[in-house]
Amino acid sequence: MSNPLPPILSWPRSWFFATKNGLIEPLQYAFAHYSLLWMLAKRDIAGRTSGTVLGAGWLILQPGLQLLGFWFLMDMVLQIRFPGRVSFVEYFIVGMLTWFFIADVLSRSLTVFQEYASLYQRALFPLAILPLIPLLMSGLIYTLVNVITATLMIGPAAAPLALFNMLVLMLWLIPLVYLLAVIGIFLKDLGQIFPFFITLTMYLTPILYKPDMMPDAMQWVLVINPFADIMSLIHGGLQDMTWNGYHILRPVILWLLLLGPAWMLFRRAEPHVREML
Repeated sequence: MSNPLPPILSWPRSWFFATKNGLIEPLQYAFAHYSLLWMLAKRDIAGRTSGTVLGAGWLILQPGLQLLGFWFLMDMVLQIRFPGRVSFVEYFIVGMLTWFFIADVLSRSLTVFQEYASLYQRALFPLAILPLIPLLMSGLIYTLVNVITATLMIGPAAAPLALFNMLVLMLWLIPLVYLLAVIGIFLKDLGQIFPFFITLTMYLTPILYKPDMMPDAMQWVLVINPFADIMSLIHGGLQDMTWNGYHILRPVILWLLLLGPAWMLFRRAEPHVREML
């Protein structure tokens, strides 16, 4: 009979397996229930666009209309201009489309169990696929929008990179969608303050301004804000703007730290979801 590992050695081993499960098992659930996911996706599209003239076209048009409103305010009214090769409009559109995707996924993840409660409260249902629905739905919509936008603004060569950016970002958001789905059940007050938090985070992320425009006394915000790193990487890849290795390292470390705990928390809360609702 083998001796158990000392705690100082067993912890890294447990963390490794928890992290691996946090990445692999959600993907396994998605693959095993892909037909159910597709059915729920079509149900979601129908519920959001039923009775409209443009139908599913509104899912593509809505981000464009939001961008148009922001563009009118920032470019036409405030007349913000950036020095250098990349114009404010190009910089803003790339960043804002990415932020629309992130904000949509996180906001819907917080209430995903309430949204689909009628499906699983009276029958057996694979609850682990529900937090993936906002991620996949918004991912499909905004990936298409980002690829089209990058092609029109930068050129056809930017389309594969825009697609790659969105796929990596979807993967990075996996632990956050499971974490927020659980928190949204047990801490319902968070739903009231979350819109404020998302708006505040947007202002602290270099979307409406470049990172070097943040005052020196506030530069630390860009260090602790993982979305600032993500924006720097996206702008660096698509628009050849400045970035460094820390912009990769910080989000990767956060992702690895969250994968295991978020998945373990979800699995432990899973038996109590129905009774909480």
